[in-house]
Amino acid sequence: MQLNGLIHVLPKEIKLLIGAFVIVLSVGFYTGLLFVGETSTAHPNGIEEQYLGNEDDENATVMRFKKSDKEMLTLVHNHILSLSIIFFLLGIIVSITQLTNKLKLFLIVEPFISVILTFGGLYFLWKGVLWMKYIVMLSGLLMTLVFTMSIIIVLRQLLQKK
Repeated sequence: MQLNGLIHVLPKEIKLLIGAFVIVLSVGFYTGLLFVGETSTAHPNGIEEQYLGNEDDENATVMRFKKSDKEMLTLVHNHILSLSIIFFLLGIIVSITQLTNKLKLFLIVEPFISVILTFGGLYFLWKGVLWMKYIVMLSGLLMTLVFTMSIIIVLRQLLQKK
């Protein structure tokens, strides 16, 4: 079965379903990013402070405490499971777009690597491996860029007449 470009010949109803799904998915994904920006300032030291606390900083405007074992395991578990499902579904949709095989493979596989690096990195940061905050930031940025690229490609190809 030829998948490359299949998106162009799908029935209108399926295209509408895919379009609605990726738009609503994007609203949820970017709302999550707004939350990250509010809680950790999207900066390496802000990420560290969010998970390890700032009890020693007398000048802190907002007091934060180190996350508990339960909080960290819940966060890592929930994010890895939910994002793997999100990227699995988005990967299926990307697989029917018309792209080069290398680009398509990158867009499908990379998010899973970033999910592990981002949330595994948060866990190791919480355990005291402080340099992981840079891995978390870079992998989170890459995950967001790949998500955005995938959404743009899918929406553009849904709207193209073939």
